[in-house]
Amino acid sequence: MDAQTASSSKGNSESKGRLFLVPAPLDFGCDTQAALEDALPSATLQTAARLTHWVCENAKSTRAYLKRIDALHPLAAPLQQQEITELPREVHKKGDHGDKGSAPFDARPLLAAALAGHDIGLVSEAGMPAVADPGSSVVRAAHDLGITVVPLVGPVSLLLALAASGLNGQNFAFVGYLPQDGQERTQRIKELEATANKTGQTQLFIETPYRNAALWQALVQTLQPQTRLALASGLTLPSARVHSKLVHQWRQHPAPPDNRTPVVFALGR
Repeated sequence: MDAQTASSSKGNSESKGRLFLVPAPLDFGCDTQAALEDALPSATLQTAARLTHWVCENAKSTRAYLKRIDALHPLAAPLQQQEITELPREVHKKGDHGDKGSAPFDARPLLAAALAGHDIGLVSEAGMPAVADPGSSVVRAAHDLGITVVPLVGPVSLLLALAASGLNGQNFAFVGYLPQDGQERTQRIKELEATANKTGQTQLFIETPYRNAALWQALVQTLQPQTRLALASGLTLPSARVHSKLVHQWRQHPAPPDNRTPVVFALGR
């Protein structure tokens, strides 16, 4: 590449906005909220406050989050003037990458503002966008378009739960949601336990809160007595709950999660 071409390429890159991955507090769906400044660094909140263009999982929760930020760091534009675009519902149902039979989602049109020079924030309802949440297609599109991607510091429920579980943090997998059908769910639990026993790999998964109790009962009934089972909920909140026991101990002293709070489950050895 000659100097003139390199200079032109650099100029084009610098004229584009950036994509900021903005973490949100983990209190979505919880009865209480954390003090925002206790859950997220000031630098993350300040960066979010100066953004005026957003791609999000849910516009309503994004506006609520921005209102909380505004109380600490005034927004660069009033809430009514923020440009907020939701990811399509199909992305929520079938994923960003076509892993449920659909075509991979092309998120490039959502980044038109960045191509025009505006920084964009990507945000989910809780935690880090694109991790156990929609948004990875937006990140992928940014790379394809030559837009700089900047992940900001903030809580990630999966990693907090893993670190607090006492399970293997050197080899782990997040497997998303387990099947809703009882028989299929039992079979999946046995498969995950077999993988954990064979490889030592911790298996992490989540569930819609109102199905927490049913999943918990299936886990305690299906898993072997010496398998370790952990749960974490309300992370970063005063009401945080993290417990890790062998299955035979859970059977002796049951303490199932409630059906209101998002929970991260983990099993292994």
